[in-house]
Amino acid sequence: MFIWEGVSEFVAVAEVESFTEAAKRLGISTAQVSRQVSALETRLSTKLFYRTTRKVSVTEAGQIYYQHCRQVLDGLEEAERTITHLQLAPRGKLRLTAPVTYGEKTIAPLVNDFVLRYPELEVQMKLTNQRLDLVAEGYDLAIRLGKLEDSSMMARRLSSRTQYVCASPHYLSTYGVPHSLSELEQHNCLQGNLDYWRFQEQGKPRNVRVKGNIRCDSGWGLLDAAIKGIGIVQLPDYYVQPALDDGRLISLLEHYQEPDDGIWALYPHNRHLSPKVRMLLDFFSEALS
Repeated sequence: MFIWEGVSEFVAVAEVESFTEAAKRLGISTAQVSRQVSALETRLSTKLFYRTTRKVSVTEAGQIYYQHCRQVLDGLEEAERTITHLQLAPRGKLRLTAPVTYGEKTIAPLVNDFVLRYPELEVQMKLTNQRLDLVAEGYDLAIRLGKLEDSSMMARRLSSRTQYVCASPHYLSTYGVPHSLSELEQHNCLQGNLDYWRFQEQGKPRNVRVKGNIRCDSGWGLLDAAIKGIGIVQLPDYYVQPALDDGRLISLLEHYQEPDDGIWALYPHNRHLSPKVRMLLDFFSEALS
């Protein structure tokens, strides 16, 4: 195991740029740190630090070696944390946010099940369609739907959703069934916050502008209007699937249906994801897969 000798000392010095401060961090003497680093340099036949009486700086070779060593030490620390917390139940505060409808229908019941399993956990859940700043507002994770835009966050795909275009049998018997995207302009298309619907045509994304006599920012309101035969609607599966299953709605234009969206868990970029957050993510993944 001699290959590990000096690695921890080297990493500590590289991070604080001081042999004395590295010794304090490790709880050993400065002389011992110096000996271990010198022995490491000898073994590698490479100078890892530039030393002066006033300053310690990392060489180019030292920077490369540090990146590799840091990854190895992180992996060892993560392995120890995993074993240490393997039998520990989640406890303490956990804050998350999710979109309103999906949160009410799917996420909140799952969180309740998780709390039943781990009652020492205190959960604060905010359901909103606004994109909150997780770091600034202190959230552990967020549930996001569709295409991701925030590259500063870590993301884990939990499941997927399908967008359906559908209408009631009564509407279709009265106004006819559209078979192409161009025919949508002849129909009453119930709108949400956007004035276009998303499709895929010949393998490429295509947005089609639509119009109708109802615009509503509630998916449930649009669903009710579609079931009552007022018009055609485009909504995710968690709104329309029951109505599709029992025949109150009929799926349309499936040839143009775009690929499924992702349902994601986002969390701040942090090397040490807490066990309670990790366990909740695993719980979500298992339940939603």
